[in-house]
Amino acid sequence: MSRIAPLNLEHATDTTRPLLEGVQKKIGFLPNVFKTLAHAPAVLSAYLQQSVALGKTSLSAPEKEAIFLATSQVNGCDYCLAAHTVFAGKAGLSAQDIVSARHGQLNAFATLARQITESRGHLSNEQIEAARAAGITDAKIIEVVAHIASQTLTNYLNNLALTDIDFPAIDA
Repeated sequence: MSRIAPLNLEHATDTTRPLLEGVQKKIGFLPNVFKTLAHAPAVLSAYLQQSVALGKTSLSAPEKEAIFLATSQVNGCDYCLAAHTVFAGKAGLSAQDIVSARHGQLNAFATLARQITESRGHLSNEQIEAARAAGITDAKIIEVVAHIASQTLTNYLNNLALTDIDFPAIDA
């Protein structure tokens, strides 16, 4: 049971209602994580703005999903693992790709995301050079960090709130 009850649209403020309606329109339903974020209108707004901005990075949808899955695995967020398993499938990742991404093994982006999250950003010179050797530019390294930071917000919120998972069950 959730420790922070999600807000339904009928209980949303005039500030959060249009934001939540936008999420519902885009995703097809209103996930509990956004209903939980709605308790803090400024945070919901900032998260959505950041999501739009990060949608414009040079990373592909499969690369982003690999980052989200690896980060959520390290942070132990079952909610985000369930959500991003669905989104990764829509981005073209197979079930095996998803499992590999969760464990930082799918590609250099998953590996880098896992290393950054596990070490809280304290990577060795060798790890950074391995990412570069795999074709990850400095700009992309920074984009990976930004995606990890955004994902960590929802990971920590869902872990703290015990957000009820409203995505299909996950295996891994």
